[in-house]
Amino acid sequence: MDDSPIEQVRLTVPSTDDPTLQVLTFRIWILGVPLCILQSALVRIATFRQQFIYISPVCIDFFLYGGCNLLARVLPNKVATIPGTRWSFSLNPCPFNIKEHIAMSIFVNSIDSPNMWWPSVVASIPLYRALHEEDKRSKGGLSRYQFFFIVFATIFAYSIIPAYFFQSITALSFVCWIWKDSITAQQIGSGMNGLGIGSISLDWMTITSFLGSPLVLPSFVIFNNLIGFIVITYIFIPFSYWSNAYEARKFLLFSTNIYDSHGQKYNVSRIIDSNTLTFNQEAYDKYSKIYFTTSLLYCYAFSLAQYTSSISEITLCYGRSLWQTFKKAYKDDDEQDVHGRLMKQNYESIPQWWFYSILLSMIGMAILVCESFASQIQLRYWEVLLACALVFLFLPLECVLEAIAGSGFTLDLLFEAIIGYLNPGKPLANMAFKLYGTEAHLVAAYAIYNFKLSHYIKIPPKIVFHLMILSATISCFIDFGIAWWMLRSIDNICQPDLLPEGSPWTCPSDKAMFITGVTWGLVGPSKTFYPDGMYSIVFIFALIGLVAPIPVWLLSQKYPEKKWIRLINFPLIFNAALVLPVGGMVGYWNWFIVGLLFNYFIYHKHREWWTRYNYLLSAGLDAGSAVFVLLLSVSLQFQNIYGANWWGLELSDHCPLSNCPTVPGVIIEGCPIIQ
Repeated sequence: MDDSPIEQVRLTVPSTDDPTLQVLTFRIWILGVPLCILQSALVRIATFRQQFIYISPVCIDFFLYGGCNLLARVLPNKVATIPGTRWSFSLNPCPFNIKEHIAMSIFVNSIDSPNMWWPSVVASIPLYRALHEEDKRSKGGLSRYQFFFIVFATIFAYSIIPAYFFQSITALSFVCWIWKDSITAQQIGSGMNGLGIGSISLDWMTITSFLGSPLVLPSFVIFNNLIGFIVITYIFIPFSYWSNAYEARKFLLFSTNIYDSHGQKYNVSRIIDSNTLTFNQEAYDKYSKIYFTTSLLYCYAFSLAQYTSSISEITLCYGRSLWQTFKKAYKDDDEQDVHGRLMKQNYESIPQWWFYSILLSMIGMAILVCESFASQIQLRYWEVLLACALVFLFLPLECVLEAIAGSGFTLDLLFEAIIGYLNPGKPLANMAFKLYGTEAHLVAAYAIYNFKLSHYIKIPPKIVFHLMILSATISCFIDFGIAWWMLRSIDNICQPDLLPEGSPWTCPSDKAMFITGVTWGLVGPSKTFYPDGMYSIVFIFALIGLVAPIPVWLLSQKYPEKKWIRLINFPLIFNAALVLPVGGMVGYWNWFIVGLLFNYFIYHKHREWWTRYNYLLSAGLDAGSAVFVLLLSVSLQFQNIYGANWWGLELSDHCPLSNCPTVPGVIIEGCPIIQ
């Protein structure tokens, strides 16, 4: 192939290479190490916030660009020798270039098939090209560089409103303002705890915090998610809730909390042995079973459906080509586009033993830790090996889906369910097993992302490998240190009921992890789901997911001329349920509107503008809003200064009755008593 078979890649990625450009320079070490430390610290800080901040590599890239250009101008062009050795290096060997820039981005922040184009990788390439290539603009127009900085500056200046002065505009729910005394109306209108009808957000961080930027995904991904969102949110959830399935009306419509039989938040301390941190069956029998909100129940159900549908989807649609790719992996005649041929021609591949040595040593270390602290971690060596085996099984499936559609899946629920059946009553074992598996899966997927990015820009694979190893080592220690410091320094962190008004340190992700640890680890799936629990219907969705892609595949084979049939993707449809309890409907609706506006209507009607500016717009919005919020966090919010004391400071949609049950007999503070 003379070029990529994917149109977005042809429009975005250069099909040339200059192997003489230097990648590893003194600038990488003098600037990259401090920024790697800073990036790791900021990411950890962001995870404690109510609205998680997705810090894309773009946020660091512009600091790299400015800093490296400054160093290229001020550093002397001379050779320095390391004392006591014969090693020497140039302080300023060459002008700052795009390959050096991306290599440094990989430092501070598998797939060779040309059809696996990785949309999120392609989205970042225009930024680098805008910074490093000569950009000829028409008279009166904007260069890509100017466009990016205008967007960056605009959203940076605007972010002070939703982040500091008027936090309530993150979710404006007009239905709640009209029907102030109706529980049902507020459940329908609330953008945070209800169905989100008539709600809107004026905050970019709210739109992207759990879903990512809608500008970087193909329109078919957004359409599939929209279908799933509408079916799950406006058919399954309302029908189950208002028909009072599983006593659902005793509880909230949308929440990640678990409840007891009286409609109160579940008191976990009543069913756990405080000495061994294991399950107390006798206390559980005296207290109550665990009850879910309808939204959390369907989140679990459709997560299982996504796993099984991914297996069917990829096997049916890509199984043959994947098998051929794997067979050709070590041969010289595999099909490659121009990017693959240039990489193979100019650079050495990474020896396989490099990967094997790291893999085996890390597995050995994990086993050593678990066996040495068996009573504290509650996890045994064979469970570590099982977690690794599951990663080996599901990583290729997830990466194929991510590479083609730009949207993959997490393995959290799968790991929780498996270890919950194998080792019930031990919540620490459940969380440790999940973390070993999911972290290995996420790191591996991100490594593939970086390799694909370097593949498009033609950076030597061995350099990318070394930079990622060093970055991971630094990040590990910084991440742990910052988390420890924040937990000891911020009063009442992760306790929303005790935090002052406007405080962002509510830790929604950690709360969700705690709930799943109790559900799948402490109590266990056998008592909550199958065979002894009331929610065994959840596992029926695994069968639904396995079967669902088959009719679509059969139709695509019967009507190959109808290309839209192939775009129906059930893993993406089921994916819509994954962040429903924590993401909020207001973020979803705005996400869909923005995504379809740019990646469908503008893409088809103004292709030239879209090609030039779309990904830069996404990068500018992400970078400007994230940089402002992080500066606000470390400057004012660490000092418990959250904004002016007025009703607009409240980080809610002012729909208090959306948090109320709708059946008699359940008494919740702040809710009317239903007779």
